[in-house]
Amino acid sequence: MTVDQNLAQAILDSALDLGARRGWDAVHLHDIAAALEIPLAEIQRFYPHKDALAEAWFDRAEAALVAVAATPGWMDLEPRQRLFLTITGWLDALGRRKELTAAMLRYKVQPDHLHLQVQGLIRVSRTVQWIREAAALPETGWRRELQEVALTGIFLSTLGGWLADDSPDHTRTRALLDRLLSVAEKAAIRIAPGW
Repeated sequence: MTVDQNLAQAILDSALDLGARRGWDAVHLHDIAAALEIPLAEIQRFYPHKDALAEAWFDRAEAALVAVAATPGWMDLEPRQRLFLTITGWLDALGRRKELTAAMLRYKVQPDHLHLQVQGLIRVSRTVQWIREAAALPETGWRRELQEVALTGIFLSTLGGWLADDSPDHTRTRALLDRLLSVAEKAAIRIAPGW
């Protein structure tokens, strides 16, 4: 990693640590600068606003789901298995800071944060695209469009279940995701064979 990449990671890690202690709403960029003993301008260079830190956290989760596709024998798995592993890979990456992740999401949906809500919709769409790519789904045209709608519903339902799941190793979330993918697979066999 370069010096800039190391500093960007240190800023994000400091923000995450601060958020875990105080809550995301109480994270201030000037406090991060003070903790790292750097000028505020250094934070602005990498993160132009506070939500850019939350987006960087979700970028880490996307990188984790993409990394799952490097598993040996990946393409030997059925598409449903690949989808399951990519989505759980994303959730597992966020799992060590689940409460903070939930606080970030609540922060985004506050009524006065309409701009963050729009960015959130774009984020969901982008994450679903990475899920499709990591799972190596080949559909195009109307089949891809239907698949994206279904995957968005599965992803958001699973995320909601994960946020409420206090079971060990999120077993309820994994069972929910498995059921949702099973229903989607059965529907896809009828509507868009090859999913």
